[in-house]
Amino acid sequence: MAAWGLRGVNGNHQAADQPVGESPVLSVRDLSASYNGSPALHRVSFDVYAGERVGIIGPNGAGKSTLFKALVGLLPHHGTISIQGASCRQSHTMLGYVPQYEAVDWKFPVSVWDVVMMGRARQIGYVLPPRKRDRAAVREALERVGLWALRKRQIGELSGGQRRRVFIARALAQQANVLLLDEPFSGVDAQAEAEIYQVLDVLREERIAVLLATHNLAQAATHFDRLMMMSQGRMVAYGDPSEVYTPQNLAETFGGRIALWHEGEGYVLVADSPCHDCDRHSEHAAHPSYPVAEAARE
Repeated sequence: MAAWGLRGVNGNHQAADQPVGESPVLSVRDLSASYNGSPALHRVSFDVYAGERVGIIGPNGAGKSTLFKALVGLLPHHGTISIQGASCRQSHTMLGYVPQYEAVDWKFPVSVWDVVMMGRARQIGYVLPPRKRDRAAVREALERVGLWALRKRQIGELSGGQRRRVFIARALAQQANVLLLDEPFSGVDAQAEAEIYQVLDVLREERIAVLLATHNLAQAATHFDRLMMMSQGRMVAYGDPSEVYTPQNLAETFGGRIALWHEGEGYVLVADSPCHDCDRHSEHAAHPSYPVAEAARE
């Protein structure tokens, strides 16, 4: 049995301020989706406000990636998705999607500049050349993620963390107000992870909302304003980490493999076995894993 302390999940965690009367930047109601006719997402509803950072957590197959694909229209779905009050179809450029690392062919011969310019495709059209404002948007996006100097490099020549930042820049180039990041820390080292968080901190200051899927439960407790806990395509809980990490929610989501114990002013996650390198597992890995790599082991 292994135990990890969760700093910040003590009931005193402060979420990002939501101004009174502010409308959500992303509003989802009764969102359902399916794979080949089989239900995969069941009536998920939630709101996200400008500048918020929301962590999406749950075991493998919980529906985290499915949720993102439904939001961007890659899966047939039912329900209502609105961004700043407009339907998703009317505001498609305002939702940026960074897929899982494994979903990208990194051997494809394309430069960093070209990848980020792809984020301007809807504004440019598919036959016209980039305009001055498109080139300016790409440069600004690359500067925001600290990769302007590498703009001529082939994407396959970059490190894992740099590749993640390139795709974040692509989403920024399309001038999205909401970013969906699917397991961006999978397979990256601590330095690359810190660099990605630095980018996310800048986005918070710019009032860009971020939804980020992660397997790292301790990291989710300390780095996000709100959490969405998912299991079998359903939303188990949504709110402040101290509200989401309850024994009942953990039992429903992880089936007894993880428990929550009180210790002093905080909590301790107790897993039935140590999990080494768990955050490298993907949504569709054969065996579920519940990493807590960033917490202090007690």
